[in-house]
Amino acid sequence: MTPPAPSRPRPFGSALCAMITPFTADGALDPDAAARHASALVAHGCDGLVLSGTTGESPTTSDAEKVTLLRAVRGAVGPAVPVVAGVGSADTRHTVELARQAERAGADGLLVVTPYYSRPPQAAVEAHFRRVADAVGLPLMLYDIPGRTGTRIEPETVLRLAEHPRVVAVKDCSQDLLGATKVIAATSLAYYSGSEELNLPLHAVGGSGYVSTVANVVPRALRAVLDAFDAGDTAGAARLNGLLAPLVELMMASGLPGTVTAKALLDAGPVREPLQPAGREASDGLRRAYEELLADPLSRCCAGRR
Repeated sequence: MTPPAPSRPRPFGSALCAMITPFTADGALDPDAAARHASALVAHGCDGLVLSGTTGESPTTSDAEKVTLLRAVRGAVGPAVPVVAGVGSADTRHTVELARQAERAGADGLLVVTPYYSRPPQAAVEAHFRRVADAVGLPLMLYDIPGRTGTRIEPETVLRLAEHPRVVAVKDCSQDLLGATKVIAATSLAYYSGSEELNLPLHAVGGSGYVSTVANVVPRALRAVLDAFDAGDTAGAARLNGLLAPLVELMMASGLPGTVTAKALLDAGPVREPLQPAGREASDGLRRAYEELLADPLSRCCAGRR
């Protein structure tokens, strides 16, 4: 008898895509392409979407573009699919304003990154998140990505923030499985992996799912790993996870940002400077890895993105 899947908090679903932001050939926001991409992701296994994060090129989109993107995606996927809006910035006042705009535009939740560049101490990090949580009525997903921000949300800080009624989730890019395990055990927070290589390990210790860049390209395959694990097929989950590893490595650990590699595979328009498009050699390698994944009998049924 297959044991029941463990109970996990999933306020925004389990298989979330950190969506790219499509641009036209001349670099303008393309809300129609964003709506089409969002609809395709949902049709192929994503049960939640995250906009205007790292993959969404949020540092180079304007406040108005963020709202336009959110409204386009909200209109495309309807009210049943959770849409989380990235509202992070290095300025607490600006973050609060972005959060209020996203709430008015129809977001279901907010992705709030640690303030970057200024490297605030933990008391200031905590105060930043509380200011945002107190300013809106939406639930927050804390975004812990110290490799980009320069500042960790330490586990002790997360434990204190978990007491706030609107702090409900964490997107974890800390690479600290022990710290995540401790917080999962001590709180009811939903922990989402933000590093694809840790999707399965974090899920195994009680994580709620993932927020994935690679899901832009192979949403079904990523979802299949967690579905197999939840069904009790841990060996099958491990095999699928291993098949994904070469593509994950090329997309996320090859020296190019995930935004660049995802757009190279999706033909979703240019990236905005200072990012540059992938070169021919990198693009060819990405396509070979993608095609090899599709060709494997074990993953063929679940690897497509269209």
